Amino acid sequence: MKPVSLRELAQHLGAKLVGDGELMIQSVSTLSRAGKGQISFLSNSKYRSQLADTSASAVILTEDDLPHCPCAALVLDNPYVGFALVAQLMDSTPAAADSISAKAVIAEDVVLGEGVVVGANAVIEAGVILGDQVQIGAGCVIGRNSRIGARTKLWANVTLYHDVEIGEDCLLQSGAVIGADGFGYANDRGRWVKIPQLGRVIIGNRVEIGASTTVDRGALDDTILHDGVIIDNQCQVAHNVVIGENTAMAGCSVIGGSTRIGRNCTIGGLSAITGHVEIGDNVHFTGMSMVTKGVTEPGLYSSGLPSQGSKEWRKAVANVRNLDKLGQRVKVLEKKCSERD
Repeated sequence: MKPVSLRELAQHLGAKLVGDGELMIQSVSTLSRAGKGQISFLSNSKYRSQLADTSASAVILTEDDLPHCPCAALVLDNPYVGFALVAQLMDSTPAAADSISAKAVIAEDVVLGEGVVVGANAVIEAGVILGDQVQIGAGCVIGRNSRIGARTKLWANVTLYHDVEIGEDCLLQSGAVIGADGFGYANDRGRWVKIPQLGRVIIGNRVEIGASTTVDRGALDDTILHDGVIIDNQCQVAHNVVIGENTAMAGCSVIGGSTRIGRNCTIGGLSAITGHVEIGDNVHFTGMSMVTKGVTEPGLYSSGLPSQGSKEWRKAVANVRNLDKLGQRVKVLEKKCSERD
């Protein structure tokens, strides 16, 4: 990425420029490590002490923090979003592939849009349609009759099973598996009988899926991830799950089958949501939440317990085990008190 003037960055962000607009910015860094030619950001006032000592050429910050800034600045209401947009503009991440490799295996009837690139040892099966500027990394497998929208990028070793549909401007990290069988079985007197998973996975636009995350295909209906969903690494989305627009799911979380998640939700890391429940819009679970029933009211929900010293934890567990006895004693005391009255 060639250097960009601070004035150009201000125009790109729609930010107020304070200082020399001809300063050339080469990259982005943190307040504590930034140097000449770098731009940083301050989105949390508790780091204001680092602002005074920064060697950055410019800083993205709010109007409230501007008086404390020793260098040029771009003033925004949300500096963190400003940082994200500048980082996108200066992103030097390579493409997943730079051509259609001679070592890729592509079925004769595959439809390739303009500018499609496919890495070595990728396999693209019959009936697949790839939109313009799609990037398929090395070792990917795209199953029969799948469709991938324009500008979507698959890093190496992503697997799409058959009949998967992915929208435009999506990003799938290495090792993601989309469209594997859901965990569907019937029990016949102790013997598990597999239920064929006949649905699909439908993924909207601007969806990002992390490394080694699995999204299972539906049993009968489809598994659906709507526009703007982001899912971290090593997550599990079971069959027939529906996730609403712009919901975010942090690492190592799981969603059980046939659960519906609303729009603009956040699911903290290591959370587990049981199957066949419905979560409304704007619901937020902190890390390690165990969700066993539906939630309809927007808000913040928690259930995971913070770690503590082992001795204190054992004492707390012992107290929990005695809660039933304590409850019975309270009932007896309440009864005696009511009799006295």
